[in-house]
Amino acid sequence: MTAIPTLSRGAGHGRPAAPVRIVHLGLGNFFRAHQAWYTEHAGDAAEWGIAAFTGRSSAMADALRPQDALYTLVTRGAAGDSFEVVSSISAVHAADEHAAFLDYLRSPALAVVTLTVTEAGYLRGPGGGLALDRPDVAGDVAALRADAVAPVTTAPGRIVAGLLARRGAGAGALAVLSCDNLSHNGEALQRVVCDLAAAVDPTLLPWLEENVTFPTTMVDRITPATTDDLRAAVRAATGAEDASPVPTEPFSEWVIQGRFPAGRPAWETAGARIVDDVAPFERRKLALLNGSHSLLAYAGTILGHETVADAIADARCLAWVEQWWDEACLHIPLPSGELVRYRGALLERYRNPNIRHALAQIAADGSLKLPVRIVPTLRAEAAAGRPAPGAARVLAAWVLHLRGHGAPVTDVRAVEVRALVGGTLEDAVSGVLAFLDPGLATDGRVHDAVLARARDLTDLEG
Repeated sequence: MTAIPTLSRGAGHGRPAAPVRIVHLGLGNFFRAHQAWYTEHAGDAAEWGIAAFTGRSSAMADALRPQDALYTLVTRGAAGDSFEVVSSISAVHAADEHAAFLDYLRSPALAVVTLTVTEAGYLRGPGGGLALDRPDVAGDVAALRADAVAPVTTAPGRIVAGLLARRGAGAGALAVLSCDNLSHNGEALQRVVCDLAAAVDPTLLPWLEENVTFPTTMVDRITPATTDDLRAAVRAATGAEDASPVPTEPFSEWVIQGRFPAGRPAWETAGARIVDDVAPFERRKLALLNGSHSLLAYAGTILGHETVADAIADARCLAWVEQWWDEACLHIPLPSGELVRYRGALLERYRNPNIRHALAQIAADGSLKLPVRIVPTLRAEAAAGRPAPGAARVLAAWVLHLRGHGAPVTDVRAVEVRALVGGTLEDAVSGVLAFLDPGLATDGRVHDAVLARARDLTDLEG
């Protein structure tokens, strides 16, 4: 029996590794389906290789290293799958390979550092600044004060360590680019990096101001988890063994605002949009896509659904999504025709039978997501004197989720938010509103709307 070859450049798969000019933190599926894919398809891809580091575990680096950092991107359309070998990652490293990370940052050839570390990885406190009292953050500050090349564990710590190394090497300017689903992600990243830099070495701040930019981006592509079935499908379709293929949907969007002082790949030739103001696109995506995902994750699982496709096929969920979109669109500064087209594209994506997007996965970290996905619309509707039943339903479903209904609770602030929902349902609604926005908590119409939707959902529970 002929052995199945492992995916590798030496076996003729992919293209030669490009010189490393980008370092990435967070070697997960979304990065490989999105930013690495755009870099692969840039017109100057041969000039832009990525060195990618895992977030914590070495597992992904261990899987990709024997494959020369190649992997198969499986685009799962309604009509079937297509398979593509992505070659844009030139090297992979485990998170603890700190010396290698610093060496890349010392290189004048390096132009961009990118991150996909999830919202939780920014370690922000309630005011948006770095939570300096966290033990892991305090540990990084102490380590870098004692030794600028000491190992660190947090994403802000790694960025500051890298920038200290770059300044020391006189390697010049660069951009640090957040690709996380986080409102105003460039500003958010800049703030936590500067907070940590100020705590470690305040003399780094003027160098940062002169040499480092933090562009803002809006990212979008649904990327489920890799399964053994997907590995088998890749093996059957391509005749190659791939330990870590990535499934994704046909749709992809990337909107970028900001300066790249040392250059960047020609991402626009791969379909990225370079704009003067990313905020309207960010608001559209956070409210319409991410907001409806949160609605389906909490309300849909209360009805017994497991995936986005399952939930959107339920006429009740579809009506709730449309109602939420109607409210949210009133506060998105984009032409109505573009919003109508975007809504249609979202429904097409949600109904794709070949993308299994688990609602329990989407339900994670609601304490971080709802304040940017739902609360701005609810606040605007309340100011206009409208009850906003669509927004109220999302918060009601989250209240019930925290009380044990639907998907299990997985949240970086789980202890804190679960403590909000004890006592009666009315008390729970009051506690959650006070947590999300104290101003809303004193608005009787908002409280009553959320409470009414929570009672309705309880009656419908599957």
